[in-house]
Amino acid sequence: MKKILTLALLPTLMFTFGCGNQKDAAPTAAAPTSTSTAEAAPTAGKKILVTYYSWGGNTKYVAEEVAKKVNGDLVEIIPTTPYPTDYRACTEQAKTEINNNFKAPINTKIDNFNDYDVVFIGYPNWWGTMPPPIATFIGSYNFTGKTIVPFYTHGGGGVQRCDSDLKRNIPNAKFENYLLLSGSSVRSSDREITSWIDGLKF
Repeated sequence: MKKILTLALLPTLMFTFGCGNQKDAAPTAAAPTSTSTAEAAPTAGKKILVTYYSWGGNTKYVAEEVAKKVNGDLVEIIPTTPYPTDYRACTEQAKTEINNNFKAPINTKIDNFNDYDVVFIGYPNWWGTMPPPIATFIGSYNFTGKTIVPFYTHGGGGVQRCDSDLKRNIPNAKFENYLLLSGSSVRSSDREITSWIDGLKF
């Protein structure tokens, strides 16, 4: 097989991080990262990209596990201006940005995006929908004809509009079933992640 590179519980209608208290390590690069592993699932020769935005570390953890299992290139969506590390300050900033349809500038650039057949997109539920850096990312590339595979983390709000808003903003792509994990369970979710991947039809 060809190897390919690669929070606290809040009410349902409030902003929910899929992150917990663990903060992301400082990013070292926005370029695709190799996650090749002997345990990777067969992908029928498809070129796969795994993208994600993570504030507290949980979505990052899931993305890294997914990339290993599908032999995908791993790319972090990095906002040009980092969000506050304080939880309350971050929620307030995110609420304002989302209410104003703000597209947060990002540093991430994928020069060979058109080469990918399948794009995994992962992010935490922020106020019931996608974080502003994800809105910027999906508006920066042409997804026409690609297969989109979403995965979401949350701190108690569930999926809410995360999936419907993503589909609305990427109208000309094929969508596979999404994976939804609570932030508190991601590090014990290997079986669930594997089962979800096994059910995907690339």
